Amino acid sequence: MTNAKITGIASYLPDYVLTNDELSTMVDTNDEWITTRVGIKERRILKKDVGSSYMGIQAVQRLLEQTGVSPDDIDLLICATSNPDYRFPSTASVIIHGCGLEKRCYGYDIQAACAGFIVAAQDASAYIRSGIYRKVIVVCAEKMSSMINYKDRATCPLFGDGAAAVLMEPTEDGDGFIDGIFHVDGSGLPNLIYKAGGSAKPATVESVQADEHYVYQEGRAVYRHAVMDMLTASQDILKRNNLTVDTIDWFVPHQANLRIIEAVGERLGINPDKVLVNIEKVGNTSAASIPLCLDQNKDKLHRGDRVVLTAFGAGFTWGASYLIWSL
Repeated sequence: MTNAKITGIASYLPDYVLTNDELSTMVDTNDEWITTRVGIKERRILKKDVGSSYMGIQAVQRLLEQTGVSPDDIDLLICATSNPDYRFPSTASVIIHGCGLEKRCYGYDIQAACAGFIVAAQDASAYIRSGIYRKVIVVCAEKMSSMINYKDRATCPLFGDGAAAVLMEPTEDGDGFIDGIFHVDGSGLPNLIYKAGGSAKPATVESVQADEHYVYQEGRAVYRHAVMDMLTASQDILKRNNLTVDTIDWFVPHQANLRIIEAVGERLGINPDKVLVNIEKVGNTSAASIPLCLDQNKDKLHRGDRVVLTAFGAGFTWGASYLIWSL
């Protein structure tokens, strides 16, 4: 049976580091308050007057350099982002042009919020299994600072900017992406939303003055759903693949909030040493968080390791993936 495996991974973080101490000069907060509640010490911010595609281009270029794959050989690029450069054209098209992939590469964006990577990887796996495409790049690029209200102390400490990309190719060796479970529940719309700027509520002077062009989050509701939904999705994928927390090697949750990660891990009953975490230094990078965490921890990962990924985001959209690491 043909599966799709990751054959390369790379990431990009902006140079500028926004610390908790600097945030405390912008909004009523402090390092202890932030660290205690969400476990974040710093996050990276893209200070350049450019969009998410800039970081996506950097990540994809690094990926091509590290793998030695020619831009002319890429069949498809899927960009997962909640922060596209424009309403149209797609950010994928901007990245494809910026990386010189136009010769044969098709591309498009998906919007699955913080679950973007696992959803895009599922799409890529389906294309590869079907035989339609052989070399697919999944890139997640999120300029979260472009949609954050730095007067709102409940949300501004959470998010950072970043991008990560993986190359996916066919495998007949029993490794790669084995299974995925995905859900969506539109009743979560009021709890986590970017209120204005879309067709339901176009931008107006009034919407700008009302601060409706920023991330709006009802923290308690999101926390409760994120913990329960990532937990149940992870339990379901373990059960469906005859796995236990003892037989998997790594658990990689979306890096939304350290307390959420800890709560999911504790309820799952997994050894904390198996949980990969990087949120302290980068914050919540939305769709980019899981591949960024994998890239930053790739020295710990070994070929054949059993890995479970799980994510939760606006929509509500959530799920879990099981893969056997192939690098």
